[in-house]
Amino acid sequence: MSIELGKFNQLKVVKFVDFGLYLDGGDDGEILLPLRYVPEGVKEGDELNVFLYLDNEERLVATTQTPLVQVGEFAFLEVNWVNKYGAFLNWGLMKDLFVPFREQKMRMIQGKSYIVYCYQDKESYRLMASAKVNKFLSNEMPPYQEGQEVDILIWQKTDLGFKAIVENKFAALLYNSEIFQPLHTGMRLKAFVKQVREDGKIDLILQQAGPRKVDDFAETLLKYIRDHKGFTSFNDKSDAEEIYETFGVSKKTFKKAVGELYKMRLIILQPDGIRLKDEH
Repeated sequence: MSIELGKFNQLKVVKFVDFGLYLDGGDDGEILLPLRYVPEGVKEGDELNVFLYLDNEERLVATTQTPLVQVGEFAFLEVNWVNKYGAFLNWGLMKDLFVPFREQKMRMIQGKSYIVYCYQDKESYRLMASAKVNKFLSNEMPPYQEGQEVDILIWQKTDLGFKAIVENKFAALLYNSEIFQPLHTGMRLKAFVKQVREDGKIDLILQQAGPRKVDDFAETLLKYIRDHKGFTSFNDKSDAEEIYETFGVSKKTFKKAVGELYKMRLIILQPDGIRLKDEH
């Protein structure tokens, strides 16, 4: 059995000691789970899901805490302190995550947060982080289909919009003209693939495109009007940001839904808003 450093592992309890318990690490020997992390009621022979990393003395140690990032993942982490060797990030564990100066795009500052990638250094065996994001992103052709939902991490603001990291693997872009909510570096959210270009670049949108989105929102809008005594002052001249803040959709989706309800003869369009037909 081989363990994975910097990730969660399912390991069997071998024996108890005064300062914790030991887990079977296979070829890596017995691994300590300190007493503070031992769950109540655990017995010898039980299996525990633990995260493995190296302590301050570079010894393999286990914890039941969940770190803010694992090996092979990107995260937005704050700098706890800096010394002559590099920066140390808060990743939710007792020992901070080290970023050597060679892996910093610019000198990191205590108290500021940065997008980093967590990896295991091949020479020292230590877990480290790098702010040189580009070299850890995949150059493979993304396997996504148009309209597919993906998990993203907002990476950085650009003139065109926001760069994002898709599923801890691919770079992507959200265009300013299609963003209808506040975004900032470090946000994690769901998005939809607008297209994968021939060069492998991914364009994203934050709302599902296509008829289904309009159909779903048409029902939502109809219910909203009913719940507001059969009338809403929202119409095709309303501000796009106000529409998004209220309904969570773009103005384009709003207008399509209004058109759909109008064709179904469920609403009447008035200069001051929209009224249900049966309320008129």
